[in-house]
Amino acid sequence: MRKTAKEFKEKIDDEYRVNMILDNLPLVFPIPRLDQENSIVYQHGFHVGLRGQYAGSKEQKHFIHNHLAFTVKFHKDAQTDSARIVGFEVKPFSVKHEFEGEWKNENTRLTTCDPHAKRLVTNSETPQEVEVNKDIIFTYDVEFQESDVKWASRWDSYLLMADDQIHWFSIVNSLMIVLFLSGMVAMIMLRTLYRDISKYNQLETQEEAQEETGWKLVHGDVFRPPSNSDLLCVYVGTGVQFLGMILVTMIFAALGFLSPSNRGGLMTAMLLLWVFMGLFAGYSSARLYKLFKGTEWKKITLKTAFMFPAVVFAIFFVLNALIWGEKSSGAVPFGTMFALLCSEDYLWWWRSYLTSGSSALYLFLYAAFYFFTKLEITKPVSGLLYFGYMLIVSYAFFVLTGTIGFYACFWFTRLIYSSVKID
Repeated sequence: MRKTAKEFKEKIDDEYRVNMILDNLPLVFPIPRLDQENSIVYQHGFHVGLRGQYAGSKEQKHFIHNHLAFTVKFHKDAQTDSARIVGFEVKPFSVKHEFEGEWKNENTRLTTCDPHAKRLVTNSETPQEVEVNKDIIFTYDVEFQESDVKWASRWDSYLLMADDQIHWFSIVNSLMIVLFLSGMVAMIMLRTLYRDISKYNQLETQEEAQEETGWKLVHGDVFRPPSNSDLLCVYVGTGVQFLGMILVTMIFAALGFLSPSNRGGLMTAMLLLWVFMGLFAGYSSARLYKLFKGTEWKKITLKTAFMFPAVVFAIFFVLNALIWGEKSSGAVPFGTMFALLCSEDYLWWWRSYLTSGSSALYLFLYAAFYFFTKLEITKPVSGLLYFGYMLIVSYAFFVLTGTIGFYACFWFTRLIYSSVKID
């Protein structure tokens, strides 16, 4: 059919991959490394097809991977004489299958792929082109190989994914630069702060010091409640909830509690921790609200519980509607969605939160830059999904970094004003 051929060509142009699972192990495609001999890395799944041209022609054609050579690796236990699967690999080929006589059914003998005659597919010299009104024959073969990899270590090879390599040098370099610059700024501030505190405390004993100067002069304004203090309390509490969830999740992952064999375990743990950390979120928002002499602390805790999830749910609802409109299997049913969770000196409060949280704007702008320079997404729905999910991530990052910056400024301000004598 013309529609089917067009859809296959679009999937090949967009570099779609096919993913499979065997014994809870994702399918991988081994790729030899060019920089190291006898070394390979793994790619999740395999591409639907590829683009190319015949020899002597410049016209681009679409070829589909219609033969899959699976390799199932197993490890034998010498004590129990049992075997367990420790690897699931594939080599995809594009082959224009041929057969003798007329096609009758799936039992028709192929001349290009016949296990009885030991004719196995080993290359793609005669690829299968995606054409209108042309049938495509899909085949596969399976090879079982014994492996020395034990069942407990079968996930180690997935750390060498070709598209998920960790750039340790860049990470360490960035951390060192941040620590170095932070240390310099901290040293300058502390030296200035200690000098000012010493000077202020000495002036207290001198009668000629009639007026306060410097940052001590604004001690009456610095802790004045800001405008929209309720909203600030809500966002600070939500940031505490995020921080607690991320820290505990990282600790659990480092200790090995979140095994990749438990599919969906990471997301489940994060959701449970998010709910549990709501206790600390409510306490933090209510405590800050009472600092502002507020009396309706119960309302603040309720706002903290519902504000961020409501915004995320609204964005996710729109994105899910787009996926649902495209008839994608990745869409969450609407029934399930409804069934789940139904310029004075005192202005530093918001400034500290917004300044720290502004790094989320950089994150979103970099995502946009990456979209237009690296990705080749042409479909409007795919682009909206990308920017929608990045908006959610950036919003969460804004809440997290804003809270960290706010508490750093808050504790620092309380520290310096508690170190001097105020009349």
